[in-house]
Amino acid sequence: MAAKILIIEDESALVVLLRYNLEAEGHEVSAAMTGEEAKLLLDEEKPDLVILDWMLPGMSGIEICRQIRARPETRDIPVIMLTARGEEGDRIRGLATGADDYVVKPFSVAELMARVKAILRRAAPERVADVITIADITLDRAAHRVVRHGRQVRLGPTEYRLLLVLMESAGRVLSRSQLLDGVWGRDGDVDERTVDVHVGRLRKALIRGNEADMIRTVRGAGYMFETREPADQERA
Repeated sequence: MAAKILIIEDESALVVLLRYNLEAEGHEVSAAMTGEEAKLLLDEEKPDLVILDWMLPGMSGIEICRQIRARPETRDIPVIMLTARGEEGDRIRGLATGADDYVVKPFSVAELMARVKAILRRAAPERVADVITIADITLDRAAHRVVRHGRQVRLGPTEYRLLLVLMESAGRVLSRSQLLDGVWGRDGDVDERTVDVHVGRLRKALIRGNEADMIRTVRGAGYMFETREPADQERA
């Protein structure tokens, strides 16, 4: 269920709390404490979800939400708005501006995590589905099993986790650093060359005969899992 989540919040203690809980769920988290900083992060890399505080220094969360919805490259990003304003009129205003959900402070972290999961499920069902199928490859989370063309693909635990991370983000280029975080965790004592080695092992396990290579190498950037079988069967 790993997703890229941007927290826009000026209470540092709350940012620490949210980051801890979101990363424990496997998400990649970035944070901004002002509207200007948030705009820079949104320009650098599109997140899968924004958790946005209403009251921010310099630029309100309402204005940031309005700008997110106004830009073609960000308008589809789900937004959860956090606020101490609990009146019905404020909730309506937040939702009318484009927020997908609205959480009033103080809130239960468990409730917020549930709302995050629900919104990610609606926005990208493949992130939480038990079974992910792309082209002729099916990954079953519950059974911890991978099948291609009816044959079971034997994978070690690291290659399985690597495939899961790639398939969850199909169509998106993941850097070696992002794959290290997603597969080995931030505390993993491995370097980026390790990613290349395991991608090679994963490819070897997935491909038989003239089957397509679904993992594309993007030079200077990282790797991407194709969203459909490429017409060009040649490996990157």
